[in-house]
Amino acid sequence: MTVLVGYVPTSEGEAAFAAGLAEAVLRSEDLVVLNSPRGGAPVSSDVAAPDVVARLEATTKEAGVSLTVRQDAHAGDLAEEVVRVADELRASVIVIGIRRRSAVGKLLLGSSAQRILLDANRPVLAVKPG
Repeated sequence: MTVLVGYVPTSEGEAAFAAGLAEAVLRSEDLVVLNSPRGGAPVSSDVAAPDVVARLEATTKEAGVSLTVRQDAHAGDLAEEVVRVADELRASVIVIGIRRRSAVGKLLLGSSAQRILLDANRPVLAVKPG
């Protein structure tokens, strides 16, 4: 089995990574970090740079956990991609970072986290930074 972390290099992503690593240690499972840019989009701050990936690898190695970082571009909705990859991997849990948003912000923009929570057919651990 595998723990899947939806990751962007933000405080929310770091919180998700830390919680995902703790889950992987607790469950004696591998860790997969999904850092998936939208296909065709220019490289953005959502993509983890090589030095960030190296830090994640060093952290998991120190914890004795096997890590795979997936940075394949996706088309369409990010929430759908997270759920699709979780199904593909048969992940035991999905770990995502969330941020505080106003009710109006959620209504107008939607929420990838909310869609993951509602659409996933496995446990989802949603964490906040600090």
